[in-house]
Amino acid sequence: MGNPLLGVLFHWLGGLSSASFYVPYRGIRRWSWEIFWLTGGLFSWLVAPWFFAAIQTHDLGGVLAATPGRTALLCVLFGMLWGFGGLTYGLTMRYLGLSLGMAVVLGLCTVFGTLIPPLFAGEFGAKLLGTPSGRFNLLGLAITVAGIVVVALAGAAKDRSLSPAQKGAAVAEFDFGKGLIVAIFSGVMSSCYAYGLAAGEPIRQLGAQAGTGPLWVGLPVICLVTLGGLLTNGIWCLFLVVRNGSAGQWLGRTAAVDEAPAAASTGPSQAAPMEPAPFAAHGSRNASVPLARNYLLAALGGTLWYFQFFFYTMGESQMGRFGFSSWTLHMASIIIFGTIWGFALREWRGAASSTRLLVWAGVGLLVLATIVIGYGNSLAA
Repeated sequence: MGNPLLGVLFHWLGGLSSASFYVPYRGIRRWSWEIFWLTGGLFSWLVAPWFFAAIQTHDLGGVLAATPGRTALLCVLFGMLWGFGGLTYGLTMRYLGLSLGMAVVLGLCTVFGTLIPPLFAGEFGAKLLGTPSGRFNLLGLAITVAGIVVVALAGAAKDRSLSPAQKGAAVAEFDFGKGLIVAIFSGVMSSCYAYGLAAGEPIRQLGAQAGTGPLWVGLPVICLVTLGGLLTNGIWCLFLVVRNGSAGQWLGRTAAVDEAPAAASTGPSQAAPMEPAPFAAHGSRNASVPLARNYLLAALGGTLWYFQFFFYTMGESQMGRFGFSSWTLHMASIIIFGTIWGFALREWRGAASSTRLLVWAGVGLLVLATIVIGYGNSLAA
C-alpha cells in the first residue's frame, strides 16, 4: 500500500537535490563549460546510477538481460531526447539564473509531461475532457501557463530595471530574451525523462520478481534513461572539447590568453559564467587552477543531480493510488527550492520589491498548478 506521507518527503528530498545540483558548479574555476558539464555529467548519468543500482538491485545484470529490447530502447531513446533538455538546462541557468530559469523550464516540463502522453495515445478527449481527473489536469495546466507568464513578466521587469553592471553582479550572463528561448526548448525536451521512466515499467516488474524491494525497483530504469542522456550530452561536449582544444583543462592546463571573457560568451563553448577572464597562457600549468577542488565540486554537483531521481523512485513507490501525482510533486519541490536558492544567491538583488513579489506570485501559481494536477491524477488512480 505504501506510505504517501513518506512518499511526499522523498519527493521533497529529490526536489532539493535537483534545485541544488548547479550550486557546486558555481564554485568551479578555470574550466570551460564543456569540461565541467561533462565531468559532472559522468557522475550524474553513469557513475552514480550504476553504483546505486548495483548495490540496491537484486541481480541487476539478470534483470537487464531479461528486459525486452523494445523497452530498453525506448528508455534510452527518451533519455537521448531528454538529453537535449538537460544540455540546454545548464544554459538556462547561465542566462536566467536559478530561480527564474527553473520556474520557466519546470513549468513547461509539467505542461508537456501531462499533455503529450494522452495526445500520442489518442485519448486526449476521453481522459482530459471526459473525466473529473482530466478536467482538474486541464485546470492545472491553465494555472501553470499563468504562472509561467507571471514569472516571465518578472524576468522582463528585472531586465528593464537593472543596469548592465547590476545584471552581471547577479547573474554573470543574464539575457532574458535568449534565456527564455533556451528555457522553452529545455522545458519541452526535459519532459521526455518522465516518458522514459514510464516506458521502464516492465523493468520494475522484473526487478520485483527478482526480489528487489519496492523502494529500489526503479533504479535500473534510471540507468538506461540516463545512459541516453549521456550519449546526447557526451557527444556535444566532446565536439566542443575538440573544437576549442580544451581537453588539457582536465590536467590543469589553461586556455589561450586571447580567449574571450566569460561575460561576453554567447554559447556553451565559452567559459563558464562564474569564470574570471581572460585565462592564463595556453598549454601551461597554473598554480591558481584548483584542479582537485574542481573535480570534487563537479562530482558533488553531478551526484546531487542523480539523487533527485534516486529519491523520486523511492517516493513514487510509496504513493499508492496517488502515484500519478509523483511527477507534479517533484516539479513543485524543485521550483520551491530553486527559488529559495535564487534569492539566497542574491540573483534578484537590485530588482524592485514589486518585481520580487511578482516572482513569488508566479512561483506560487506554479506550485498551486502542480497541486491541482496531482489531485486530478489521484482521482484517476
